[in-house]
Amino acid sequence: MSQLRFPKSTTHAADVLRVATYNIHKGVRGVGPRKRLEIHNLVLGIEALDADLVFLQEVRSFNHGEARAFPDPHRGWPRAAQSDYLAPDGYQAAYRTNAITPDGEHGNALLSRWPMLGEVGHHDVSDHRFEQRGLLHAVIDWNGTQVHTIVAHLGLMHSSRMRQVDRIAAFIKSHVPPGELLVLAGDFNDWGERLGAPIKAMGLRRAEHAGSPTQRTFPSRVPVFSLDRIYVRGLRCVGTHVPRGPAWARMSDHLPLVAELELVDE
Repeated sequence: MSQLRFPKSTTHAADVLRVATYNIHKGVRGVGPRKRLEIHNLVLGIEALDADLVFLQEVRSFNHGEARAFPDPHRGWPRAAQSDYLAPDGYQAAYRTNAITPDGEHGNALLSRWPMLGEVGHHDVSDHRFEQRGLLHAVIDWNGTQVHTIVAHLGLMHSSRMRQVDRIAAFIKSHVPPGELLVLAGDFNDWGERLGAPIKAMGLRRAEHAGSPTQRTFPSRVPVFSLDRIYVRGLRCVGTHVPRGPAWARMSDHLPLVAELELVDE
């Protein structure tokens, strides 16, 4: 991880909200004897993003099997929940479980440089019993302005994703007041690029910028698909970035997507 360099403090302007979304693959890569723990490298990777808000998917609070597989007290399975372990100094971490597994669980997390207001919410959007999916909802105080954030990880089947988008729309209607800022980000598993229209119908726009390179994030070694997305309301995108290179390719099967956002001019 020596090629990763990160600033000690933010390098972007105070009126820019830098957000990142990242599926961390539960902090582990490989299978069998080639299985390796990447959670310690991910600490450096997430700090290198220098994002105000980091939307994380496939995060574990605990897993007894992985703790047995990586017992080293210094470089093994962290004793703290992954969301807390990954949070850079000074950040708040919020986590909510989506799925229960035989040895533990996993879910979504939000890491925030800015204060979180009120309770962190969780909303189940599971479409069938074989895939447990949920939303994490938190309100952030950014420079005195409230920003609603929703971390999402949608299903593997298109029909499920369409129904989950309908549930996201219903959740926003009931939990996010009209006119308030909103960032919806996560792994949408939208292989066929078919969710754009229903999400646009919610009043959200995808965080894209004409001067930015591709947003392809999966698979991390040779990215072909733009599965990881950031959608916004009341904000405009002034740039996006997908970090590339061997260090990023080894940490997860996804690459992170970073977007810089500004308030929409009145």
